[in-house]
Amino acid sequence: MRDLAAGFGYMVKGQRWVARHGRWWGFGMIPALITLVGYAAALVALFFWTDDIIDWATPFADGWPSPWLDVFRGALAVLFVGICLFLAILTFTAVTLLVGQPFYESLSEQVDISEGGTAPESGLPLWRELWIGLREAIGLLLRAAIWGALFFALGFVPVIGQTVIPVLAFCVTGFFLTEELTSIALLRRGVLLKERRRLLKGRRMFTLGFGVPLALAFLLPLVAVFLMPGAVAGATLFTRDLMGEEARADDDEDGDDDRMAHYPSSSPSAG
Repeated sequence: MRDLAAGFGYMVKGQRWVARHGRWWGFGMIPALITLVGYAAALVALFFWTDDIIDWATPFADGWPSPWLDVFRGALAVLFVGICLFLAILTFTAVTLLVGQPFYESLSEQVDISEGGTAPESGLPLWRELWIGLREAIGLLLRAAIWGALFFALGFVPVIGQTVIPVLAFCVTGFFLTEELTSIALLRRGVLLKERRRLLKGRRMFTLGFGVPLALAFLLPLVAVFLMPGAVAGATLFTRDLMGEEARADDDEDGDDDRMAHYPSSSPSAG
């Protein structure tokens, strides 16, 4: 429970950090707002087709008597919408991070500087970091799609499919969100996807404490836009704890120190 509370604490601290540094918060919402417009249009169109999709997927239930047919298909419709939101939350974060990668990279660096006086550097050229970020985002989205299909299939199981499965879906969503958001700070430390997953699984409750509240908050599209800059800041603070890095004693509250120094990584690089 202590790790769960600590993870939640870093989610809150990230929002407090951007609240103290308003210009970072303002610019950080721009990529999220651009991404939101596209996702909102896609989700609205998809939800209009929900009943048709469920009818197509369950032809075996056509002859069921009322009210069982309506109850069954209604429950599946709710689950389908939930799975769509599950995938939207994950892909929204990944796409927003890609769209706003240069900015979020700078934001993460400033958080590190304000906490430790220096910011780790990967030593990789920008194009290489962008390529790694794109490759890892595609890999994560494929995994998310597999999990989404699995949860949808399990949704056909009576009772469990409408109770336990949605809870598990939120836990998986929270883990994936943390994995995505920490990718910026951990890549600068030379930690790639395989090693990142190992670190997060090693402190699973810590990871869920940070990610699950964000997953719940991101169900509201406009909330996701407002919280994204703070989520990146919080993920950087989360990463510092995960890597055992100490905050400097003379913590710079204004975060305007532009000093940048190479911070050698003590963590092994994966992959």
